[in-house]
Amino acid sequence: MIDAPKLTDRQQQILDLVLSTIERTGAPPTRAEIAAELGFRSPNAAEEHLKALARKGVLDLVGSTARGIRLKTDTLRALNAAREALHGRQLNLPLPSLAQLALPLVGRVAAGSPILAQEHVDQSYVVEASMFPRRPDYLLRVRGMSMRDAGILDGDLLAVQKTSEAKNGQIVVARVGDDVTVKRLRRTKQHIELIPENPDFETIVVGPDEPGFALEGIAVGLIRNTMLM
Repeated sequence: MIDAPKLTDRQQQILDLVLSTIERTGAPPTRAEIAAELGFRSPNAAEEHLKALARKGVLDLVGSTARGIRLKTDTLRALNAAREALHGRQLNLPLPSLAQLALPLVGRVAAGSPILAQEHVDQSYVVEASMFPRRPDYLLRVRGMSMRDAGILDGDLLAVQKTSEAKNGQIVVARVGDDVTVKRLRRTKQHIELIPENPDFETIVVGPDEPGFALEGIAVGLIRNTMLM
């Protein structure tokens, strides 16, 4: 059995904050959010405490992303057992489904059928929830280069949260007639614009009540196609 690492009171506060944020939102907090919550003068102080937790084997710091914090389940179980023995109470361990997500990958979508219909799912990927600021429901394989200038390229996997509501400026997955497209949303009083991020493509304009139009979800992250090789 793994021995529980000894944490300072401040390290325990940060660990508890990371755990509660993952339980509440599906993703860990940013360094800035930790600093604001615990009263640090700058995110650098939060970073130093996170590095200390990483050295003690409680978590891993993944890449350079703001939410790149991955919890180590075995170490957390040891901490949980130690706390229960000392204080009679446990840590709120995050559910496995919040630490890792199994997301269906949607390939080419047939006209007029639900985007998550079984025949559209190519396979599933297990990914870290901490990769995304919001919890996605599925991955969509991007076709074409209409969103090139937003960094979304042909073959990339777009992480999508299923919803029929979106704000102006958000990148959305929308159904227009028989097609499903990824564009930036802009609503006006008269119509809805689906705006590409590539000057070689034209904006799609639809009426708010146009038959065959529906918002399928909003983009919450991206997996570059080169990461899958």
